[in-house]
Amino acid sequence: MIQAIGLTSASRRGRPPAVDDLTFEARPGHVTMLLGPPGAGKSATLRLMLQLAPGRGVALFRGRPLSRVPHPAREIGVLLGEVAGHPGRTALGHLRMLAAAAGVPASRAEDVLDVVGLSGVADQRLGRLSRGMDRRLGLAAALLGDPHTLVLDEPAQGLSPRENAWLQGLLRGYTGQGGAVLITARGAEETVRFADRVVSIEAGRLVADQAAEDFARARLRPRVAVITPHADRLSAALTRGFRGEERPAGEEPIEVLRESGTRLSVFGSTCAMVGEVAYQHRVVVHQLADEVGPAGDRSPAGPLHRADGRAEQGEARAQAGAASDAATGEAELPPPLPALPPPGPTWPVRYELRRWAGVRTAWWLMAAALLAGLVTALALASSGTRSAERVLTGWADQLPLPPVAIVAGVLGALAFGQEFRFPALVPARVPIPRRLSLLTGKLVVSAAVAFLLCCAAITVNSTSFTLLFGQDVPVDGSWEFALLGTAALSVGCAWAGLLAAGIFRSTLVGFAAVAAVPLALAPALRSLLHGWHGPSLDGLPGRLHALTSLPFPSGVDRWLSATVHLASRPIGWALGLSLAVLLCGYALVSLRNGVR
Repeated sequence: MIQAIGLTSASRRGRPPAVDDLTFEARPGHVTMLLGPPGAGKSATLRLMLQLAPGRGVALFRGRPLSRVPHPAREIGVLLGEVAGHPGRTALGHLRMLAAAAGVPASRAEDVLDVVGLSGVADQRLGRLSRGMDRRLGLAAALLGDPHTLVLDEPAQGLSPRENAWLQGLLRGYTGQGGAVLITARGAEETVRFADRVVSIEAGRLVADQAAEDFARARLRPRVAVITPHADRLSAALTRGFRGEERPAGEEPIEVLRESGTRLSVFGSTCAMVGEVAYQHRVVVHQLADEVGPAGDRSPAGPLHRADGRAEQGEARAQAGAASDAATGEAELPPPLPALPPPGPTWPVRYELRRWAGVRTAWWLMAAALLAGLVTALALASSGTRSAERVLTGWADQLPLPPVAIVAGVLGALAFGQEFRFPALVPARVPIPRRLSLLTGKLVVSAAVAFLLCCAAITVNSTSFTLLFGQDVPVDGSWEFALLGTAALSVGCAWAGLLAAGIFRSTLVGFAAVAAVPLALAPALRSLLHGWHGPSLDGLPGRLHALTSLPFPSGVDRWLSATVHLASRPIGWALGLSLAVLLCGYALVSLRNGVR
């Protein structure tokens, strides 16, 4: 049950609100349609109900507003517009990522893909899906959590007649199991095929709330249906006969439409007028009747159950399914989910791993970082450089940061920037809320990726030295010290890019925040510290390193030594200051917008 009570959108600078005091219900077991012309406020109504737009009023889903639904993805399936996913992600990878976020098994993605007829293109990239496939994938995402309610914004828009028939069967099957469906549409002709109840709105206000049968009888466009073996002659005669006729003001013009070989539909006329024209031109008429409702093919080709080129599983199943669909008009639905525990604290990490690994951009960037680091490291070793931190990580003097740290910062900026550009966790193309749990998952995954990237870079470079030079290149310092120092720098860059992109909802700002640390902030701090407090800070690195001589457990002294080494340099100060400012900024923005 959906109850919308007094929905009113926020004022728009002197213009009337897009939705004005709208109240209606969508009952379980029924398809309720919001009908209205473009700009009537249908999409705005759905966004108000889903709390994606500011306004007044309340929308209750089984007696609770959306803010009090503990796991919305498991109770309310939503499709607004196109699928808001990265075009480089596969259909199956996109659904598995959403399954991780909703806390449902990953196998559910295969189930819903098969139901919507896309299992044959599970490895297809989202950017290559057709309009109909995109709509099917959106419905699969809506059905992923086995919800009790579906909210769909013009799901039939752009679909072929056969895909419309399949969608109708799917919705009928869903409501047959007790689900509630709320959809929007523009054309009245499709209403009686989909809806059990029609809520007509115009300029954001309620016009009528009636059963589909009453709507078809009272509001659909009437016409005269004619069946004659001489359809061409009668059509030409009707066109000539009505061409010069003057119509009273406010009446629709007369229109003759050829529906099939022997069928005509005459709009704006009456049976008497059409019969007189047929009699005058001696045209045989087999049927002459008034009609209200959708017209079209009397024997359609049938619903297009699959859009991936695959046949039904087994010829017997195909025949049985076709006969069942023809008899009941219902489609197969995914199996119901068992009672699942609420998503635990690991869901942000599982979601972020699915999101991060599902796009090839990250893998190409890491490969480029390893290759650039290897080439630079070989050049440094050949030139006689002996600093372990420089040689083993490929950090040339001309580079502001090691290649692995630069790529770690780029990956961090992409982690949140792409999230706002392709928001997978919200039902429409709107910015996702800044959840603390989501930020934590991204921080953990980005830090792990940065550390593993540093380990891979040092391993590749050391192995290459042995293979090319026949022995290890002598360096000043240990590889462990170089690894820990570079890893700390890379993790800091990754977090800086991540936090900046999260605050400003922009990948480019994340890139700028990473680049600003060595190029602007570190030089500025160096000048400031040496200019104001130079004498007092001269011995600071030594005093900091003296801390590492204190007794610590095994392994901790190495981490502490690497951290002190990084903190004793201007870039360490700059990175620490940048992270502190970005964390405070993220907290302030999150508190202002409300953390969930």
